[in-house]
Amino acid sequence: MSHNALFQLATLVLMAVFYVAYFAKQISQRRQGVSTMILGKGDKPSGQKRVESLLKAATFGMPAVEIVSIWLNRMPVPLWLRVAGMAVAATGVAFFIAGMLTMKGSWRAGIPEKRETALVKEGIYRISRNPAFVGFDLMYVGILAMFPNLWHLAAVILTILLFHRQILGEERFLESAFGEEYLAYRRNVRRYL
Repeated sequence: MSHNALFQLATLVLMAVFYVAYFAKQISQRRQGVSTMILGKGDKPSGQKRVESLLKAATFGMPAVEIVSIWLNRMPVPLWLRVAGMAVAATGVAFFIAGMLTMKGSWRAGIPEKRETALVKEGIYRISRNPAFVGFDLMYVGILAMFPNLWHLAAVILTILLFHRQILGEERFLESAFGEEYLAYRRNVRRYL
């Protein structure tokens, strides 16, 4: 098996771990009566609703962009860059899963209309206020490094910018929901890393 084929297979396995964890968490919470997929739903300001709707489309479209990039990649990529990309992507998957598991029942995709979650500050949230978003970003950048093309690059940049806009909206929500407790946390822990 060639190096390219090994990286293709390993990347698809890594993506499968990521998305199985993501959907398993949603299913688990749905069984407990918790709706986790609230992107673009509810009574939110129109700008936030638009960002969330675009983000939902981007995050569900990104696996297709990645799979096409993996299978149709024609650009020669040095082995060291593929290894580095795999390490970055695997770190992203680990960050995402750690963030998701640490959030427990407070996990949501989107900003809730009311305070129905706890402010999570332990575990990986002592390192990053947004480890799940860091996980997405690292996974996307790592896969892009391994299987680059212009469409893939454009999709990664757009999605990361949408994640950043979402984070800013979530910060406003958390400040209004948790006040000084969140502000103190924000002063002590970085937004990303």
